[in-house]
Amino acid sequence: MPLCAEVKITRDTGRIDVAIDGKPFTSFFIGPDVTKPYLHPLRTADGKIVTRHFPMEMVEGESRDHPHHRGLYFAHGAVNGFDFWGSEPNSKTPKLGKIVLDRIVKTTSGKEKGTIDAVFTWKDTDGKPLLTETRRMIFYDNPSDRVMDFDIVLKAIEKVTFGDTKEGTFAIRLADSMSEKKGGAMTNAQGASGMKNVWGKPSPWVDYVGNVDGEKVGVAILDHPGNPKHPTYWHARDYGLFAANIFGEHDFFNDKARNGSVTVEPGKEIRFRYRVIIHPSGEDIAKDYAAYK
Repeated sequence: MPLCAEVKITRDTGRIDVAIDGKPFTSFFIGPDVTKPYLHPLRTADGKIVTRHFPMEMVEGESRDHPHHRGLYFAHGAVNGFDFWGSEPNSKTPKLGKIVLDRIVKTTSGKEKGTIDAVFTWKDTDGKPLLTETRRMIFYDNPSDRVMDFDIVLKAIEKVTFGDTKEGTFAIRLADSMSEKKGGAMTNAQGASGMKNVWGKPSPWVDYVGNVDGEKVGVAILDHPGNPKHPTYWHARDYGLFAANIFGEHDFFNDKARNGSVTVEPGKEIRFRYRVIIHPSGEDIAKDYAAYK
């Protein structure tokens, strides 16, 4: 490992940059023009980009569907009826929400890990605050993998209901070349593979493996065992989106009688923790999950 091995967190205008072992890993976009904070791009340990560039960058031949799929993000499509998921400025949805930076509490760099602590406010179309989000992200130094931990606490300012919709919640839009449509494969903890067997099913983790620049790599999302409704359901698509979503039961079960919504009373909190591992093909995600406490 290089002598300079470290995780370096650097603040810039509208974003925070993360470098590992002297190489860029990702940037956290939080500026005033952002409708929800997101990480873009995400890279492997040797620098291959595993997230789609669009809509942040225009790349010839890349898909341009779902412009709200921005890198890696946490949002939801129905919060007191407001859409924080599909919240692009040009969206035709009348009830759009916006997740606004309140403050960066602190950033720390270090030899083994770096952290970003931030506070956001979830606001409705009129700018009325519904939730306070306190987020910690930890980025680890690892010679072969890129590992991130997310700890997100949502505190209700007024009574808040996270509605039942598949449009959520902790999500990554992968590079087109990794998608199932382009020969990639998603697998869950039970060994089920492919969108038909993974979408809407409960599982502690999902690993999505595909090709990037001639190399087979994977991105796994791990659902913390202490999360609400663990193990989570998965909004996992063959075109490269996959997301942990505990709320979308009537979609996932194709049963309108089900209600996966969750209500949080004023002053109360709901907490979500996830680990993301960007790894070479062949990683033992079951073993990684066993070590996730």
